[in-house]
Amino acid sequence: MTERVERERRWWQCGSFRISLETPLVMGILNLTPDSFSDGGRYFDPDVAVARGLAMVSEGAAMIDVGGESTRPGAAEISVESELQRVIPVIRRLRAAVEVPISIDTRHAAVAAAAVGEGASIINNIMPLVGDRAMARVAAESGAGLVVMHMRGTPTTMAALASYGHVVEEVFEELQRSYAAALAYGVNPEQIVVDPGIGFAKTTRHNLALLAGVARLRDLAPVLAGASRKRFIGELCHVPMASERVAGSLGVSLWCVSQGVSIIRAHDVKESCQALTIVNEIRKAKEMER
Repeated sequence: MTERVERERRWWQCGSFRISLETPLVMGILNLTPDSFSDGGRYFDPDVAVARGLAMVSEGAAMIDVGGESTRPGAAEISVESELQRVIPVIRRLRAAVEVPISIDTRHAAVAAAAVGEGASIINNIMPLVGDRAMARVAAESGAGLVVMHMRGTPTTMAALASYGHVVEEVFEELQRSYAAALAYGVNPEQIVVDPGIGFAKTTRHNLALLAGVARLRDLAPVLAGASRKRFIGELCHVPMASERVAGSLGVSLWCVSQGVSIIRAHDVKESCQALTIVNEIRKAKEMER
């Protein structure tokens, strides 16, 4: 592939799934944590979590992102064993019940490997890949799709590292290093999408600047963006409750797809899918008028 063709790649290889990115897609968020910032542990019970996963698919989610560890600012790390106990039973049950790809949201290679072994097709890794051969090896050997996200430090330390001269270019350069590391460790470019890491080691001002320049990241790979219900939306809209930030989240999502973002990671799947459907239909109408 030429560099230009690769930059504008309109599909994503995730194990046996070849996901078309011709129109923007929604990745549904399924948090299996008792301390989630967005839903307060609502889906900590496996039965409730599986039911929510099924509901998200019926609402239009193109993929389900299962996470067992909170990564909100200041979150404490849990053991790999605890994370596995949370995510594996749910992934196993969802894999048997749905036909969309399942993603594992983790920063631990052992969890990613176990999840892929149970049928997950995407690894949503929040940590930089530079130096992380273990995580890259799981993606390379399994062929799973890989989300390369920007973050500095860990959820515990990242707030202190939110310092940039030019946030868009610095995030681009740091993502570029992770992307190059993934390739060096054997991951195929077709497996990779990039994520700007909204809210991870970034202030509200950084988030806004990064969203304004998010199209820049398409020079690396297709882009996934996850701003759903995040703190900066609450700050800007004066909405302290995360669950009440749906409209603000949709505003961010619509901006992102207008800038060429391919995948929106969202808690509110039904609302997000409706919004993207309208955008897609308007685009089709515009093309027919040409």
